[in-house]
Amino acid sequence: MNYLEEYYNAYNEEGRLLSRHGQVEYLTTMRYIEECLAGVPDPAVLEVGAGTGRYSVTLAKRGLRVTAVELVEHNLEILRSKLDGTEPIAAMQGNALDLAAFPDGSFDLTMLLGPMYHLYTKEDKLRALSEAARVTRPGGHILVAYCMNEPTVIQYVFGMNNLREVMDLGLLTPDWHCVSDPKEVFELVRTEEIAELDAAVPVRRVKLVATDGATNYMREHIDAMDDETFAKWMDFHFATCERQDLIGASHHTLDILRKE
Repeated sequence: MNYLEEYYNAYNEEGRLLSRHGQVEYLTTMRYIEECLAGVPDPAVLEVGAGTGRYSVTLAKRGLRVTAVELVEHNLEILRSKLDGTEPIAAMQGNALDLAAFPDGSFDLTMLLGPMYHLYTKEDKLRALSEAARVTRPGGHILVAYCMNEPTVIQYVFGMNNLREVMDLGLLTPDWHCVSDPKEVFELVRTEEIAELDAAVPVRRVKLVATDGATNYMREHIDAMDDETFAKWMDFHFATCERQDLIGASHHTLDILRKE
């Protein structure tokens, strides 16, 4: 068992996405999934790194043809437990670095909503993105989620008083980039690093979106909101989530790409 399996075997990922603050990321991602699929007749959707199926199962229950690929068996078991057998979904174990099971141009929408969190070299990130682009039809969309560097420095390093620990462990570069490796579980990036990956693959960026924006800085306040206040927060979030001057401060981003 590796660090990633240990983490997801113990972590309640489903609970995070169902919490009120987790709903911001979920609702935002679904909004842009729907935008990418608008006008596409009978779309074929691939989610690589499908986790517990929060997106794949939702889309399949709406009648969309979905293929869900997930590396961690524990997550795959949870995903399958949500299905009653009537959904048009194929769920299988697999790796974002090797999608050889799928021919070129097989899908209208390919989603990498988790793999980039756990790939630690530029070569692996490019391989995953290249594979996603390969299996997407020309003109189709690729959605790629990232964890961003600066929010971790602000909240974990300074906000949680972990500066001395991370410095002693050598987990910060001189320009304040967090150092990641498999035992740290999450890989953290900056917007310019995302742009470098996109430039190396036959895709065109449509949008780069802050999927949670300021939400995780004030998650206790978000979780305590009544329905009316939360609806207003979502209005504010959607009004600002595409502002490029705020993107790097979001904990999670969504890179929306079109296959050339």
